[in-house]
Amino acid sequence: MSYQVRYTRAARDDLLRLFAFLAERDPAAARHALATIRKSIALLQDFPFTCRKADPDNPFLREMVISFGVRGYVALFEVEGDGIVTILAVRHQREEDYH
Repeated sequence: MSYQVRYTRAARDDLLRLFAFLAERDPAAARHALATIRKSIALLQDFPFTCRKADPDNPFLREMVISFGVRGYVALFEVEGDGIVTILAVRHQREEDYH
């Protein structure tokens, strides 16, 4: 089954915030980070259940660790029953938790 991936407004805002933060220091790295995040999230179209559970009581709420250099990002998402994966939030691994 192939899933449609969509982003909440909050997740889109997260991507803009993360890009802007890195672009102030290194615009090329910011573009590369955004491309890496998008490429990784695209894998959810085919394999959303390979990512770890974000909540042990909810098998549909998951998070993807996205490597980027020595650190990376974490995308929180929900697998919906109608073939949709919704990206809820994206954080740098050193940021405060989104739970």
